[in-house]
Amino acid sequence: MAEDKIVFEDGAGYERMMGKWSQLVGEVFLDWLAAPAGWRWVDVGCGNGAFTELLVDRCAPSEVQGIDPAQGQLAFARTRPAARVAQFHQGDAAALPFADGHFDAAVMALVIFFVPDPAHGVAEMARVVRPGGLVAAYGWDMLGGGFPLDALRTEMRALGVMPTLPPSVDASRMDVMRQLWTGAGLRSIETREITVQRTFENFDDYWATSMFSSNGPKVMAMPAGDRELLKQRLRARLPIDAAGRITHGARANAIKGRVPQPSDSCS
Repeated sequence: MAEDKIVFEDGAGYERMMGKWSQLVGEVFLDWLAAPAGWRWVDVGCGNGAFTELLVDRCAPSEVQGIDPAQGQLAFARTRPAARVAQFHQGDAAALPFADGHFDAAVMALVIFFVPDPAHGVAEMARVVRPGGLVAAYGWDMLGGGFPLDALRTEMRALGVMPTLPPSVDASRMDVMRQLWTGAGLRSIETREITVQRTFENFDDYWATSMFSSNGPKVMAMPAGDRELLKQRLRARLPIDAAGRITHGARANAIKGRVPQPSDSCS
């Protein structure tokens, strides 16, 4: 199946849709990493800085560098309070513009499945982290029903509209993540699932927020009648309480590993 090229440029729209979800997962993820204060971090695929903001607020870093290809996202990131500590640069996950071993930790938040060559991306993260440092990521369980908009994607397919998929969707699988970390020579690898919930005021709030996703353009290009049918089917599928609120969950796969120490080769 051919995947669509996905480019996020609307930082404010991304914040409303995926930025909020990312922060919900990111809080659990950072607690799991349990990194000490004062570390130097690189946030690969930082987007509009949603996760970077968490790093600055929760981890007391001495340095944070954010890398992303989308200028629109970076412009939004630079307006955040995190910019008092973090620096944001346009760049590519496959060619990080940093010296070997510069950072204590490299992270990817909801990015691994967008990297055209995930193995190379993980190797680049490992390259820029010091021996003993941390390389970690989390991504939606896209193929296991964990994506926040899985209900929308299901109803799109039912109406003959193929939802947009990231180019490396297999990298969202836990077993593939583990293979990527092992292949990059990382040690002490651990994985976990992170489940979160989010509440929307009503269906209109859910729908409008969903249209900022990568599937929004495809939905808006549907004939008006088909689009209205999609809304009806989606409304019937979602859990709506007596007050009209919609609360549903999403699930991410997370992984962390350590860059080998020189002494590890003797073990």
